Amino acid sequence: MKGIAIAIILGIVFFALALLWFSVQHATLIGLVAFLVTLWTNEAMPLGAVSILPILLFPIFGILDTNAVTANYSKSIIFLFLGGFMLAIAIEKIGLHKYFSSKLLSLFPKTARGIIYALAITSALLSSILSNTTITLMLMPIALFLSENLKLKVRFLLATAYGASIGGILTPIGTAPNLILLGFLEEHKLPTLAFGEWVMVMLPVVGLMLLIMPYLLSIGVNDESVEDVSHSVPELSSTQKRLYSIIVILAIVLIANTFMKQSFGMALDEKLVLLGFGLLMFVPRIGFLEWEDTRSMPYEIIFLFGAGFSIAAAFIQTGLAENIATKLDFIASFPLLGMFIVVALFVTFSTEITSNTALTSIAIPIFYEFAKTMPEQEGMMLLMVATVAASYAFMLPIATPPNAIVMSSRVISIKQMASVGFKLNFIGVTVLTLIAYFLWDLLL
Repeated sequence: MKGIAIAIILGIVFFALALLWFSVQHATLIGLVAFLVTLWTNEAMPLGAVSILPILLFPIFGILDTNAVTANYSKSIIFLFLGGFMLAIAIEKIGLHKYFSSKLLSLFPKTARGIIYALAITSALLSSILSNTTITLMLMPIALFLSENLKLKVRFLLATAYGASIGGILTPIGTAPNLILLGFLEEHKLPTLAFGEWVMVMLPVVGLMLLIMPYLLSIGVNDESVEDVSHSVPELSSTQKRLYSIIVILAIVLIANTFMKQSFGMALDEKLVLLGFGLLMFVPRIGFLEWEDTRSMPYEIIFLFGAGFSIAAAFIQTGLAENIATKLDFIASFPLLGMFIVVALFVTFSTEITSNTALTSIAIPIFYEFAKTMPEQEGMMLLMVATVAASYAFMLPIATPPNAIVMSSRVISIKQMASVGFKLNFIGVTVLTLIAYFLWDLLL
């Protein structure tokens, strides 16, 4: 109850402070969002339960009516996530993820720096299609027991957590903020990126971060000795080979779909493609799942998406986003690169103390008000910068699940994570803004 009491107090404080600048309705919405964000952060209630609260609170306090809120919990973009997670459950069920991990680890030298790179890249690639929470939990025991050297343990664990956060931005389904943005664009009938287009745009950001981050972590420990690490790759079973083939076919379909969209302006609905391949996992003699396997489906994340979309809708429909944007209109006088830097810094350091999903839900409607006054492509780039920056939470354990998971090992101190994470935050902002400014205009 203490955590709930703190959330209520903070909600009231934010409501009172907001009254100095905003109307009662807008101040109420700000207070409710502060209440929800606090509950998400301090985990006083289960994630799924907190994420359903907007259905109750927004109508009661006159923010949105019930139908307007509940519609956000069934947006079509959510089924893209559902299909992807069905595939992820199948991959985990038959152990194909272990093959991928071993294969990637075997490609790197058996040095401290080599292992740091291996863990970071393995974590990133797997987290682009699977839950970053699951991947961090899976790789943490490996990172812990690769060495008895405490300095190396810390770096291995950080590489795993940071790799998961970086890799999540590579695909539309990699992390919640990506889906929040796509849902927002779809809701406002704005152009969206196909799966392959998204990967193509994000690949330079992810690639450069995966070069810099492990190198940063390896400074000062590369000469440390490491125990002999087994890099043997297990043989694929016939069942694993079958799923491997299905994943290859899906990849070909998504690549071809991107080509069709770019060349002919027509393409399949990728939400249906992902959902279709997900449901294929239940077909006898082809798939690998029983309905009981869906018990591990993260339904609380689906509710979290709904809450995020509801917050975004409330900010737009009540006019709060436009009101805040008006008060921040000095940003509009900045050159494009300056806007990218300010937005990325604001979002990156704000997401250290709150849910990146909630922050994205708040930030996108606000920055959309700026985007409407800009050329369409530049406006899209601004929203994408804000979305990606929400995944750059490297300093604190409360910022993102991977950070909290490796902190639970009791090997890392908050001071160690904050020290490295602070530098990485600035590196991330620099990489993101420069690539967005110089490359995205050519890729989009």
